[in-house]
Amino acid sequence: MILLTGATGTVGSLAVRRLRGAAPLRLLTRRPDRAADLAGPGVEVVGGDFDDPASLRRALTGVTSALLVTANPLTHAHDEHFLAAARACGVRHVVKLSALAVTDPGATDLITTWQRGNEQLLADSGLLWTSLRPRAFMSNTLGWAISIRAEGVVRAACGNAVNATVDPRDIAEVAALTLLAPEAHAGRAYPLTGPEAISPVEQTKILGDLLHRPLVFEELTEQEARRRLLVRYPAPIAEALAESASRGRAGAKSEVDPTVSELLGRPAGSYRQWALGRLDAFRADAGT
Repeated sequence: MILLTGATGTVGSLAVRRLRGAAPLRLLTRRPDRAADLAGPGVEVVGGDFDDPASLRRALTGVTSALLVTANPLTHAHDEHFLAAARACGVRHVVKLSALAVTDPGATDLITTWQRGNEQLLADSGLLWTSLRPRAFMSNTLGWAISIRAEGVVRAACGNAVNATVDPRDIAEVAALTLLAPEAHAGRAYPLTGPEAISPVEQTKILGDLLHRPLVFEELTEQEARRRLLVRYPAPIAEALAESASRGRAGAKSEVDPTVSELLGRPAGSYRQWALGRLDAFRADAGT
């Protein structure tokens, strides 16, 4: 039995599709009703919360491998609770979704420090472990969809800063591969990038080409970008994201790694390929 956390999120939901039929699955979510459409033969949905260790133990009973996705940089307790429950329930292997920034000595922001700490918790847990370290998700550009649909405009900071963004489908496929073969991937940390380093300006151009519609990129000042982050996130997280953006402007996220291609036996997906599959989200008539 494989347990997936984050099953309604970007990577988790894709991992469900990839693993369905390959192994019995259990999906852990705080809101089982939101995952009801993922249930089916061989796929069980259970309720649970990282803040409720008893619910984690119930969910992990009978599980051999698990995908761990946590999302609150203000606490290590979620990883601690999950790993303690996994040990108590006899789980053999945990695959952790982390971030490639943990390998950068210059990345000392809150979020990266949190991820490093969580990786250390896993390494010290006594369980077999695998860490997945993706660069930024290509799907992050879905945040541009509203302004593209309404105005034909992308507003973002760091327009010319390149990032070796990765297709979430590739992350999910690597996650599935490691979950199905624990011994082959135990003790490994995999950097996951796309096939090229690409800037927001270039991504905007690709979207415009595919939509057959001219799109305009408007550069946000650092001050405006920070203000927008503070609207969406608590101040410590907003500050960490601003620090991360600063490192991106300095080129810290441009290195392309071959690991996705080596593991999957095919080239990593490009931004153009990802965008082709999500064009409806950007179309002016979407939702009408």
